[in-house]
Amino acid sequence: MNQNQLKELPSVSEVLLECKSTKSLNNRYIAYIIKSELESYRRSAKKGILKLKRAQITQNILWEIERSTAPNMQSVINGTGIVLHTGLGRAPMKETIAKRVAKRVSGYTNLEFDLPTGTRGKRQDHVNGLLSALTGAQSAMAVNNNAAAVLLALNELGEGKEVIVSRGQQVEIGGSFRIPDVIKKSGCILKEVGSTNRTHLKDYEKAITKKTGMILWVHTSNYVVRGFTHDVSLSELVLLGKKKRVPVVADLGSGALVDISEKGVPKDMLVQDVVKSGVGLVTFSGDKLLGGPQAGLIVGKKALVNKLKKNPIARAVRCDKWRLAFLEESLRSFGDDGPSKDNLTLSLMTASRKSLTKRGKTILSHLPKKTVVTLGITLLESEVEAGSGSLPEENLESMAFRFKPKGISASKLAAQFRAGETPVVGYIHGHTFYIDLKAVIPGQEKDLTGAISAI
Repeated sequence: MNQNQLKELPSVSEVLLECKSTKSLNNRYIAYIIKSELESYRRSAKKGILKLKRAQITQNILWEIERSTAPNMQSVINGTGIVLHTGLGRAPMKETIAKRVAKRVSGYTNLEFDLPTGTRGKRQDHVNGLLSALTGAQSAMAVNNNAAAVLLALNELGEGKEVIVSRGQQVEIGGSFRIPDVIKKSGCILKEVGSTNRTHLKDYEKAITKKTGMILWVHTSNYVVRGFTHDVSLSELVLLGKKKRVPVVADLGSGALVDISEKGVPKDMLVQDVVKSGVGLVTFSGDKLLGGPQAGLIVGKKALVNKLKKNPIARAVRCDKWRLAFLEESLRSFGDDGPSKDNLTLSLMTASRKSLTKRGKTILSHLPKKTVVTLGITLLESEVEAGSGSLPEENLESMAFRFKPKGISASKLAAQFRAGETPVVGYIHGHTFYIDLKAVIPGQEKDLTGAISAI
């Protein structure tokens, strides 16, 4: 039986002869796809479970080749309502900004070249001043993500020494990366203090010895402990650090630069306030509440930042010209009156339910009535999370389309939306499919209308 099934498998050359996509793909890549697909079918044949005939197998492989001719990464409509959706790229940026950056950066740039003097420059100078000014810090630098920022700070200030962390702050972020693991990989020794729910200043005091390299304070941005709890404030830790001559580093995670609570977004700890507390260094993300590209931002005392810049790991985790250019644009979007409309992330987060209702009704008005009835579409109020561990306790007001079609399950409907010409990613709740409008970028209404009509 198995031998008969193996005979149904075409050869690589047979599929290549049928392939019409060789102009758009490297032949070696096409052969790689064919071999990968055939190996999958071969495993099924060996198990005796291959039910397809030779012609159908060939056609399936050709379809896979055709699918691979398109770029793998593509634009999608975020109908989850989660503005900072990790799976969908976190902070979105305006197309106009992308065009501005592309015009300046696609060729050669003054990445590490000082134009006035004609001498070698420093790539950190493109963002140092902006970051320092916005946060009130003495100095600043950027690396490729916040985990790298924490790793760099730990390695420079605590390698071979003990790093004191409260048990209640040993967080795990997406992808199962944990603070204790980062500390270990940085060459430091974890020194736990306190308990999960209560840590006191005396716990830190008792833990400090000649082996202590630093005190690490971590913002538990992706979870909250309630009830019988106690934390030590940053100002208390700073005083203790000064007394014992131990640097204090604060990992903020999200890192908000402005208070936009008046616009419906819950207030988070501001970077400026943490800097004012007197900590040695503060680390936070660029692609969360800042609304920029993935980056790890480090601000704080000039002497400490300069040490980090000289660490060999700084080169391993440095930013390229594209990341720095997008980061500069994001930082320039913050003025005296708060973020400008150029900051797409914060614009989406602050969009009112009234404005979302108006957009939702406009989309409905452009849909055929038969489509609305067949798919059972209604526009209703919703609440969504910010995403990526930001503001975990709070929800943002929004509006969403609810779909209740007859004869098709929510999972199949969701799959159809994802498979469309413009993929739409919604969510399922209570066996019902939804497309939330909170994270739908202004200008995507026409594409969303077309995607719904295509179903």
